[in-house]
Amino acid sequence: MSESETRSDGELLRAIAADRDRPAFEELYRRYAPWLTARMRGRCADAGIVDDVIQETFLAVWRGTARHREEGFSDDAAGWLWRIAARRLVDAVRGDGARGRLRQALSRLRHRDEASAEERVLAGVEHGDLAGALTRLSPELRAVLQATVIDGLTTREAAVLLGIPPGTVKTRALRARKHLREALA
Repeated sequence: MSESETRSDGELLRAIAADRDRPAFEELYRRYAPWLTARMRGRCADAGIVDDVIQETFLAVWRGTARHREEGFSDDAAGWLWRIAARRLVDAVRGDGARGRLRQALSRLRHRDEASAEERVLAGVEHGDLAGALTRLSPELRAVLQATVIDGLTTREAAVLLGIPPGTVKTRALRARKHLREALA
């Protein structure tokens, strides 16, 4: 392939996944890292965290721990990369990610005398079982809430991220809210 011919995102992703093609990876990085960095900096003011998130995102692509499924994204590398980065940003902002949250939960259990008011509310003693209500939602409804509420995406962005039409995002968001209201009432 000559330099004047550029490969599609799908071709780059297939080459990275199949052959660990370094030039393909570098092209994907040049194509999307600046855009992804700008988007992440709109979500997080800490440039260090954003840089780490971008690095972790592309490392996941290179190592193959993040797998692109073309049928779900129609060759949309931007949406796929956004999804990876958004999840890593949430983990980074929350602390050390899943391991840190597990450590915190275990340390609270070890040193617990009496639950604080905040812990009782979160545990569902006073205002319903939010965590339980969320787990009882279907995976499709939870994914829409994750994208729109936690990640702060617009309906259109969530549609691209989830690979569904914007109208479906709106419908699922309404259904999720209705189920949560009923479960917490």
